[in-house]
Amino acid sequence: MENRPLVVINRLIKSYWRGSQQVPVLEDISLTIAEGEFLALMGPSGSGKSTLLNLIAGIDMSDSGSVTVAGIEISSLPESALASWRAAHVGFIFQFYNLIPVLTAFENVELPLLLTAMSRRERREHVETALSVVGLADRMEHRPGELSGGQQQRVAIARAIVTDPTILVADEPTGDLDRQSAGDILDLIEQLNREFGKTIIMVTHDPRAAERARRVLHLEKGVLVQ
Repeated sequence: MENRPLVVINRLIKSYWRGSQQVPVLEDISLTIAEGEFLALMGPSGSGKSTLLNLIAGIDMSDSGSVTVAGIEISSLPESALASWRAAHVGFIFQFYNLIPVLTAFENVELPLLLTAMSRRERREHVETALSVVGLADRMEHRPGELSGGQQQRVAIARAIVTDPTILVADEPTGDLDRQSAGDILDLIEQLNREFGKTIIMVTHDPRAAERARRVLHLEKGVLVQ
């Protein structure tokens, strides 16, 4: 039995203004992503893949068209409601980790939970579970500067999954790592998809990363191509 559609994108158009010139970024994108899918978006720099990721994650708004996630049309939500939706439903994995240097691994992972109604004890349980999943239970009191790049990205992934989000979005998650560390991170992302059923949408320019996904789509100049 096929998994139900989780993300439905319909006739999406996005452009930016450069001075008085309108620059098209995405043109008439329609796409369905199933629950539990691991999708890779590939394409040259400037093809619109990160813009599409940001629209799915509710970070950016389209000019026209719709984005629906788990039955909620997020493209029509006001900004205040969109911020609450992002906090509850999206886990972000960035190329450069985006950890706060003065906080420990535990405190960095706990940050998204501070916006919830969880008690301190509940937050601790969730953080410890997330750090155990990424294999860093013994590093929770270390600050980012005391960790390798691969370990920092594991902390970032723990932070992304600690709220049990509906979707995980990853923008070049291995772009700042050496080959060995990149392979380890891809193993972990693949595990989150296969063992924990996480729906993952990953932007990458690396064919080795893309081949881990269950489906690969290519963008060229804002258009999906076969």
